[in-house]
Amino acid sequence: MIKPAPLLNELMNLERLDANLFRGNSWDLGFRALFGGQVLGQSLIAATETVAKDRICHSYHSYFLLPGDAKLPVIYEVESVRDGGSFSTRRVKAIQNGKNIFYMTASFQVEEDNLSHQFAEMPTVPSATTTLSDVEFYQQNPTLIGRGMRDAMPYHAAIELRSVNALNPYTATKTKPLKQVWLRATEKLNDDPTLNQSVLAYASDFHFLGTALQPHGVAVNNPKLRIATIDHAIWFHKPVQMNEWHLYAMESPYSGNARGLVNGKIFNKQGELVASTAQEGLLRLIDGE
Repeated sequence: MIKPAPLLNELMNLERLDANLFRGNSWDLGFRALFGGQVLGQSLIAATETVAKDRICHSYHSYFLLPGDAKLPVIYEVESVRDGGSFSTRRVKAIQNGKNIFYMTASFQVEEDNLSHQFAEMPTVPSATTTLSDVEFYQQNPTLIGRGMRDAMPYHAAIELRSVNALNPYTATKTKPLKQVWLRATEKLNDDPTLNQSVLAYASDFHFLGTALQPHGVAVNNPKLRIATIDHAIWFHKPVQMNEWHLYAMESPYSGNARGLVNGKIFNKQGELVASTAQEGLLRLIDGE
């Protein structure tokens, strides 16, 4: 039986050490390194704490420099780059053991009405209520994941993920580089826009890079595979409420030179495009192991 999920509210509640210095606790999700989504979400919280309350993040761009240690907290140092009439820019450095493991540049804007359009359609997929949750899928197929990830299932349950064609990442069958995942937070979140954005940032790192493996018939649990995020970007288009279902539609337009590129669109249940994402990562098969 899955234990009650740890609280994302607590994970995103950073300790303020100084005016521009913060500390966040870590969750061990059973991966080889600290889950990148945690650093994305906490960095956004740290940056927002230094910005005027009338400004909300509209985009961030980030680089993962070193693997993080899930057993250690993360220190976030925020640099105030610019405060203009409508926009503010912040740079965030994530630190463990005195080393920079991650950089983010985030931009914030005062809300305003202006030109608006959406030229993106929400894919037609089975509904969230008829799709098996990832946690249930892992329970039914425990041999597909490692012991560490099995032990960390309560942490995975904090975000309810329901993958369409959940088996695809774990097979050697070549498929189109497309993936769709329903997602929402399992705990009750308030309407604070920054908290909801940060939880979305956290969730946006699940399943993302694995989409680029599908045309090659390489399973994500292949012991010869080395996979890691290099950079990650997100653009927030509309307010999000992460207690509601969102569809994460991912596609990989290219891979080569041991790297894969993936783009994502996140739709709310009304079919509105609330965020766009992009990520490039290491995809390397090691011979002779």
